[in-house]
Amino acid sequence: MSDSRPLGPQLSDWRPPPTPNGTPLTGRYARLDRLDADRHAVDLHRAMSGDASLWDYMPYGPFSSASQYHRWAREAAGDDPLFYAITDLDAGQVGGVASYLRIAPEAGSIEAGHISLAPALQRTRAATEALYLMMNWAYGAGYRRFEWKCDALNMASRRAAQRLGLSYEGTFRQATVVKERNRDTAWFAAIDADWPALKDAFGFWLDPANFDAAGQQRERLGTLTRLVRVASDPAQNGG
Repeated sequence: MSDSRPLGPQLSDWRPPPTPNGTPLTGRYARLDRLDADRHAVDLHRAMSGDASLWDYMPYGPFSSASQYHRWAREAAGDDPLFYAITDLDAGQVGGVASYLRIAPEAGSIEAGHISLAPALQRTRAATEALYLMMNWAYGAGYRRFEWKCDALNMASRRAAQRLGLSYEGTFRQATVVKERNRDTAWFAAIDADWPALKDAFGFWLDPANFDAAGQQRERLGTLTRLVRVASDPAQNGG
């Protein structure tokens, strides 16, 4: 009798990718620079201080002063998470942060998280391009898997993950405790096989021709990425 236990495919030609080093990532609408407390904290605090709900699902914040935000930014400096400050190039203003975290080159896996966008940066081409730039760097470096996790109650984050083309992979119940509250964590991811089609979708959406004279999109990114996703989020489909 032959031994036919199922095994995963061999990855003999695959090599672990490098870890991100904070090199600036620049696109048409956005630039990401490694977060520097002295350079960015005052402007970031000013941009994000008007809406305390920005911090509802974060393990830190809100911040009562620029000095308090500066202290957090200084303490957050490191290689994992590796934080970026996001600049909207059209506005010429820094307006958010995002990070790589749970960086696992040996598995080819990397996550985007700690995403905080000021109201002025939300729903802009710069905000979308910032996440595209992070995904593009990761896949270009050789990562096989790009993850996104969020509080299961954070519907804005769940919608953002799906819009970017990440597939829902399940919810970890009672995954952690944040600010003395239970957190169930929803998982989303895209893999390298998804990236060519997703990259085309981003390229089409970010093209200036996709926007009218008032800056309104002609084609929705979520429509362009829908066929790439292998699983939809049941929380957004009545399931």
